[in-house]
Amino acid sequence: MRVLIIEDEKNLAETLQQMLKQNRFDSDAAFDGESGLSYAREGSYDLIILDVMLPKMNGFALVEQLRKEGDATPVLMLTAKSSVEDYVHGLDLGADYYLTKPFEMQELLACVRALTRRRGEVVMDELKFGDLVLNKSTCELLCGERSMRLGKKEFSIMHILMMNGNVVVSKDELLKRAWGVGTEAEDNNVEVYISFLRKKLRFLHTNVQIDTLRKFGYKLIEGGK
Repeated sequence: MRVLIIEDEKNLAETLQQMLKQNRFDSDAAFDGESGLSYAREGSYDLIILDVMLPKMNGFALVEQLRKEGDATPVLMLTAKSSVEDYVHGLDLGADYYLTKPFEMQELLACVRALTRRRGEVVMDELKFGDLVLNKSTCELLCGERSMRLGKKEFSIMHILMMNGNVVVSKDELLKRAWGVGTEAEDNNVEVYISFLRKKLRFLHTNVQIDTLRKFGYKLIEGGK
């Protein structure tokens, strides 16, 4: 597996390369947007780790350009920006996942594994889990012929859960990703939106459920309808 890292913080880029090497991933690094775009065009990569704030060309413009050129390589975006608007904007342009700095290296590695596992089946505008489909362009959740449009918070939470698959996601993590670092939102805000999503899953007659693990968090499971 080959990974392209586009990150202007050279120390961070080198740390990422070392971590990837220890986990048997080959990697190249570029330190500005224009160089990163050239690497992406010229190389054959299984994943691109892309910072948003880059000199010469920012990450949003870069991923948008790649998608316009028909490059469907999975993109994991890294950013210090934590607003939901930035998160959704990156996904709308074609990114596959979004990590807010600072992040744990093990968390990033889990994302790398998940995205490279799906390399052969990535569909730019859709995520799938069981019989459930999340359309990233329309923010719709679909199962068979039924569909429900999600609000911003519902979309963010469902996107995170579907990207993590069977892996438990903590309430703190959902708060950080969906509401942003430093949010004043609390655990019960997450619980409210999980309740909304469960009602929509029941309406869709999907076999996918949101499982609660007390004191740990939530994960998606496949069960009976």
